[in-house]
Amino acid sequence: MQVIAAPSNLGLSPARPNHEPGTWRAPAALVAAGLLRAIGDCTFKELPRPTYSPEVQPGTRLRNGHAMRLFNLALADLVREAYRQGDFALVIGGDCSVLLGALAGARSAGPLSLIHVDGHSDFRHPGNYDPEQSLGAVAGMDLALATGRGESLATEWPGIPGPLVADSQVVQLGERESRDEYFAWPDVNHTAINRIDVFEALTIGPAAVIKRISETLNQVPDQGFWIHLDVDVLDQAVMPAVDSPGSPGIAPDDLVKILTPFVADHRCRGMTVTVFDPDLDPDGRFAAIIVGLMAQLPFPVRLRGPAA
Repeated sequence: MQVIAAPSNLGLSPARPNHEPGTWRAPAALVAAGLLRAIGDCTFKELPRPTYSPEVQPGTRLRNGHAMRLFNLALADLVREAYRQGDFALVIGGDCSVLLGALAGARSAGPLSLIHVDGHSDFRHPGNYDPEQSLGAVAGMDLALATGRGESLATEWPGIPGPLVADSQVVQLGERESRDEYFAWPDVNHTAINRIDVFEALTIGPAAVIKRISETLNQVPDQGFWIHLDVDVLDQAVMPAVDSPGSPGIAPDDLVKILTPFVADHRCRGMTVTVFDPDLDPDGRFAAIIVGLMAQLPFPVRLRGPAA
């Protein structure tokens, strides 16, 4: 397995004037909390931290748009190389924008499905907001961009025809605002994306959630897939050290139960773990929760890939 540190905060907006989001510190904080020891034998690689800017950049209405693309192209190269070597790629972010580079790298081996586990659908795109009125923060747009909605800067990737993943091959698990009157992106409910909001997940339980996800993956049974885990899917009582905490959430033990069969599946090409902010975790106890969760997942030693 290869662990790839992706220390990005490019996809997040400042929480206040002169603020820079702290998610770029997450890989180092999780390693310091024992992540590499917890998950066992692995190779560790690290991308250099990109430069964050709150300013508008020429030619894009995405915050840090050009820097985000360059960072994700570099990440795609590392994920692609991990697959070529037959290794599972565990990408530790950073904010959710790193999903795009991870998918671009894994997608080079052929079409993908996506298990998107996140307390938010991250489906903002120009069809549901006015980009001339505000900059787009890619961490709230990653699923829309991955399915081909938005600026070409973040939807078109070298050697990949069409979107990174088709709507019908996405499962979104964990959205907690879809039943609100002022839900930010209600059009996600009218797509072919398979949606299991947090309320349904809590009602039906982990076994039924696993069955629902498996039904989507098995529509194309030989196709690889990627797992995206945004730790804000956990309840804010458990994991407040994130950009947008909320409640309710999926319990850590249930999350492990849900993820376990998919992490162990030979079709899984890798996983992103995102949006933990160590600036909100001064004593390291929330980093320890994430490390403890990751330690319970059965990461494969080798993939059934080109080098396997």
